[in-house]
Amino acid sequence: MLIWTTFVLAFSALLPMINPLGSALSLMGIVGDVPPGSFKYLARKIAINNVIFLTVIEVTGSAILRFFGVSIPVVEVSGGIVIAAIGWSVLNAPATQTEVQFKNSDVAAKVADSGHKLEQMLFYPLTFPVTSGPGTLVLMLTLSAHVSNPSLARNILGHVGIFIATIVLSLMVYLCYAFAPKLTSAIAPSTVRGILRVVAFILLTIGVQIAWNGLSVLLKSVVGKGA
Repeated sequence: MLIWTTFVLAFSALLPMINPLGSALSLMGIVGDVPPGSFKYLARKIAINNVIFLTVIEVTGSAILRFFGVSIPVVEVSGGIVIAAIGWSVLNAPATQTEVQFKNSDVAAKVADSGHKLEQMLFYPLTFPVTSGPGTLVLMLTLSAHVSNPSLARNILGHVGIFIATIVLSLMVYLCYAFAPKLTSAIAPSTVRGILRVVAFILLTIGVQIAWNGLSVLLKSVVGKGA
């Protein structure tokens, strides 16, 4: 079934990018020492923001590509390379390096020290880029292009599969954020890194596959013109 196939593809690709467990560590580092109830409030708001944010990117992805005159195979090749590169970098990152690039950045430290209220931090930086960063946006555009199909039924089913994956991942974000203090104390950092390296390898293979899908179409068009 197309919805299930697209869901599995989108979920597998987005999971290491969003990385709910790793993002929960960042959430604690940014918001600091707040009451446990605040984590549930933040988790709910961020999860909702994440669904809306990624859905808007996914739905408008095709229009953005048409506006810039970029073909779907080109997006698949370039997006697949970016996805594979991210997976490769995470797979080979030093053990002491934080899993998501933004997690320990100077920006996060400045935000944590700025004294802004939690409400002002819900979208930036807690939704973007802590939960869904630039790499996630590139992936959403690539997935949107990948499922685009001349057949209206297949096109709709493909986008529905991506939307369901977004819902499930945002639910995971909610659970990890809401219980961040308990999770971070119960799960060893080495375990988190081990899980991340496995999903990073999956992300690498997905990137290569998407890039190959686009490249095969481009090669056929070149061979066809040559013939």
